[in-house]
Amino acid sequence: MRRTGLVGVTVLVMAVTACSAGPTAAPSTSDISGSGTSASETSASASASPESMDHSTMSMDPMPADRSATTFATPAAPPAPSSAAVDVLPGMPPVTDPHNIYSDAGVNMLGANAQKSKSYAYVPNTKSGDVWVIDAQTFQVVNKFHVGIEVQHVVPSYDMSALYATDDQGDVIRRIDPFTGEAGDTIPVLDPYNMYFTPDGKYAISVAEKYRTLVWYDPTTWQELSRLNLPDCQGVDHGDFTPDGRTAVFSCEFDGRVAVVDMESRSLVRMIDMPIRNTTMGPQDLRIAPDGSKFYIADSDSDGVWVLDKDLQTVTKHIPTGDGAHGLYFSRDATKLYVTNRHEGSISVLDASTGDPITTWQLPGGGSPDMGNVSADGSQLWLSGRYDNVVYVINTTDGSLITTIPVGNGPHGLALMPQPGRYSIGHTGITR
Repeated sequence: MRRTGLVGVTVLVMAVTACSAGPTAAPSTSDISGSGTSASETSASASASPESMDHSTMSMDPMPADRSATTFATPAAPPAPSSAAVDVLPGMPPVTDPHNIYSDAGVNMLGANAQKSKSYAYVPNTKSGDVWVIDAQTFQVVNKFHVGIEVQHVVPSYDMSALYATDDQGDVIRRIDPFTGEAGDTIPVLDPYNMYFTPDGKYAISVAEKYRTLVWYDPTTWQELSRLNLPDCQGVDHGDFTPDGRTAVFSCEFDGRVAVVDMESRSLVRMIDMPIRNTTMGPQDLRIAPDGSKFYIADSDSDGVWVLDKDLQTVTKHIPTGDGAHGLYFSRDATKLYVTNRHEGSISVLDASTGDPITTWQLPGGGSPDMGNVSADGSQLWLSGRYDNVVYVINTTDGSLITTIPVGNGPHGLALMPQPGRYSIGHTGITR
């Protein structure tokens, strides 16, 4: 069950550089600095073991009365922005605009495969074990097919020539052809709760949540290549990559922290504890800011978003959004960040550069906006309604609800095609 309330809401300073294996003492009000020093934190323990938790059936509790922003330690001032080329992971496409790593995924910037894709939304239903396909033009369900036991996400491949529906309970993924909307073969993969592709396109990474492990695969043969065990990262589920593609950050939902991983050596760099370690429904989706200066980390139990500096050591502040902050999506021009507040039935709109609140869109009558994506032209935000067995289509101009579409039982990681961009790094369609 979802823990009620927060412990130790006010935290004054946070700077983390070392791995920490478990909860420590309550937060100190003094500055913490220096490499190799672990931050103190308050641990909020789950009332049930992570193995028995059902992500789609957590109970909801009231939003804390105090929703004012909290600021933490400020990292050293970065150098002035430079237009110099980014030294990327070998084999990765160049970063064309260091000030906006999503500059090649703007309005209708469709690659060859995206141009051939059907304008469809793919909805994985966790409880009914199937995927429903919706025509994004008519809002009509045009196909349904079985995948397995519990389908979590539909993930666009690196070159967007395929989609993969991930069934973590059945240890399989099922290929989907985006050009036809039809299902293909089923492929054995260990516990694919979520899936990402390295920015060089060489590897697929299965996020094996229940094993606290990242598993590297050859994305052509689907042969397993290696594993990285993350014993202090219970509930590993969402991730994103630095602009150079050399480092990734993964959230640890049941440990109140994130893991920083070196992509070249496939090794753990460090664990970073959040200033308040929520361990029932803690860190969820995370995304790097367009200019690469920070990572935004949604935390359902904190009802907001933590901000991790690009030094990958310092949590600088917390941004209150709404009850059950969960999914993060950027507008097509990369100026706004949409935060889905799953327990409140709202979407917070933040300034993508600063994190400052712009507005909040409330779904009529409430709802449970979860995961999805922005349309290729940027005009619509498609989201699964996790607890309501529907899909929401939202107008990104004014936040009005365009339509609600009934789907299967427990819709989760919705993928919307086609997507702009040169390549996909996975999840429900993170493209650059």
